[in-house]
Amino acid sequence: MPKTMLAGRLDVRAGSFAVENVPVPEPGPGQVRVRVRAAGVCLSDVHLIDGSLRPQFLTGDHVTLGHEVSGEIDALGEDVPDRWTPGDRVLLQAGERCGMCPNCVRMREPCLQVRTRGVDYDGGWAEYALATHHTLVPLPDDLPFEQAAIIPDAVSTPWAAITATGRTRAGHPAGVWGVGGLGAHAVQLLRLVGAAPIVAVDPSGAARERALEYGADLALDSADPELARQVQSVTGGQGLDVAFDMAGVPAVREQALTCLAREGRLVLVGLTPQPLTVRDGTRFSYLGQELLGHYGSEAEHVTQLVDLTRYHRLDLARSLSGTLPLADAADAVRRLEDKNDNPVRLILTP
Repeated sequence: MPKTMLAGRLDVRAGSFAVENVPVPEPGPGQVRVRVRAAGVCLSDVHLIDGSLRPQFLTGDHVTLGHEVSGEIDALGEDVPDRWTPGDRVLLQAGERCGMCPNCVRMREPCLQVRTRGVDYDGGWAEYALATHHTLVPLPDDLPFEQAAIIPDAVSTPWAAITATGRTRAGHPAGVWGVGGLGAHAVQLLRLVGAAPIVAVDPSGAARERALEYGADLALDSADPELARQVQSVTGGQGLDVAFDMAGVPAVREQALTCLAREGRLVLVGLTPQPLTVRDGTRFSYLGQELLGHYGSEAEHVTQLVDLTRYHRLDLARSLSGTLPLADAADAVRRLEDKNDNPVRLILTP
């Protein structure tokens, strides 16, 4: 077993990122060490590096990035249940509850202090990663590591937004603003749950083309002055039952609100520190519309998606826009930031 390994490390204080050698971690009680086989590159990683997104619960100034991770169990710490053994193929949940606050320890109710892998503690842009055993999801043998790795965020976040927060209904119209890594999957998943019609909105022509390939019924340019009228037309004059902001852009939210039906819901998935604005508060209230915040997903959403792929209801092969070695992580970040070839997900392979 080597004593050191490559890891993509962020210096939060200095705002710098580098792939460097660090000690191979040892699993503590309740932990397993996972040999990483694939790790996704997310726009959140870009924002962590550029400083527009900062860890909330990180202890120290350095963290290994990577919250979309799959691999094989390499070693077990003490008190790990017998069902886990070295060599098991696993997917790592993108985060976990803190386990220390009164809600977690005594009340066993949902905890607001969700720690995110690769943000608040070391993640999977490394040759090996640690994970507590309750954050592991077993992988079927026929699900490739590269496809599995993107499930904990790029797929499960829109899935949770669609099925839980957004309360999407089959046969009702839905819209997606921003058809990047999250939005492309949102279109695909809306199709899966039976939303109709599905309207995709993006300023990029390539992204709009992709949205149609993924199952959108109509793809519109956000700069089109006739956008709201076209949404009304395709929905028979009623507007959207639910819309999803996957971009985290204030102008997107304002535009999506104008396209909602009576009692329509706008789900805010994309993150931004900018203020929310409802320009016509009277109309919003009169129509009984809702603004709903959304963040991440729960364990059940990840396991549901693994089952959907296992039983061939969901194909993630086309979501993989490229694979790079871990040593080239900085290049992967640049490609995503510059939107070179309009990637859905880039994958790092240690």
